[in-house]
Amino acid sequence: MAGPLAETARTARAAQAAWLQHLAHERRASPRTLEAYGFAAQRYIGFLEQHRGEGVSLADLGGVTAGELRAWLAFLRQGDRPLSPRSMSQALSAVRTFHRFCDIRLDTPNPGIALVRGPRVKPSVPRPVSEDQAQGMIAEPALDPDREDWEAARDAAVLTLLYGCGLRISEALSLTVADVPLGEAIRITGKGGKTRVVPVLPAVRAAVEDYLARVPYPVAGGEALFRAKRGGVLSPRQVQATVQALRGRLGLPDSATPHALRHSFATHLLGAGADLRAIQELLGHASLATTQRYTQVDAAALLSAYAKAHPHA
Repeated sequence: MAGPLAETARTARAAQAAWLQHLAHERRASPRTLEAYGFAAQRYIGFLEQHRGEGVSLADLGGVTAGELRAWLAFLRQGDRPLSPRSMSQALSAVRTFHRFCDIRLDTPNPGIALVRGPRVKPSVPRPVSEDQAQGMIAEPALDPDREDWEAARDAAVLTLLYGCGLRISEALSLTVADVPLGEAIRITGKGGKTRVVPVLPAVRAAVEDYLARVPYPVAGGEALFRAKRGGVLSPRQVQATVQALRGRLGLPDSATPHALRHSFATHLLGAGADLRAIQELLGHASLATTQRYTQVDAAALLSAYAKAHPHA
């Protein structure tokens, strides 16, 4: 028996809109996740409409065959904008999540979707930067003559949070003035609304306090801590652009991204003997398997050091 939500979401497009609302307000998905999932579902529904030559209803979603889903995957691989195996796997995951929502919330099951397997994807290994490179990235903004002192202090504070606390960009930029002065630990809300407590090193506190003492804009209460050049909220794209400029000046590879500093946080802790479970908690990973990728990086570094130092290598 159809529920009230299914009565209003009679088309595939309406079902997609209801699903995205569910992800945003009930699952607290990040804007980036909403954009990626929404784009995947849009391409999926658009393919079905073109394939069938007509609009797709909610009931039609329950009748999508495994063959049609495989045809959509082939379209993603060979279309005007072909996707990599990893991107195809992510798109398939999004569509499966969409169908699961249609089953549970819109009374439109489709068990055949589970029969389709995505392309094999080789697990990626994190690509951290070295300790010297991380410290160079943090120190470099102060050496830029085109940067005002407060902007250089802000960039250093953000990068220090990424490397010193293992935060994601969105987590660092979510800090408000009410969070400072930072204590010995901060409570961070990460992906899926999961909360974790992260220790704060003295160097991190000092960097944030230095920025706060220099920022020229009035900041108070629950306002965003990190400000852009004209006083607005600093965005992730601006942080990424700053790091891209730093890469050019320091001669670092393209893999030296803001997220690489988070990878470095984990890898350097592991190399110093930290427990894998503790690193999992500090990073906010839901699965230990995600954290275990860093053991591959540490093993690679160990073999590299062995090859350089051993007289018979």
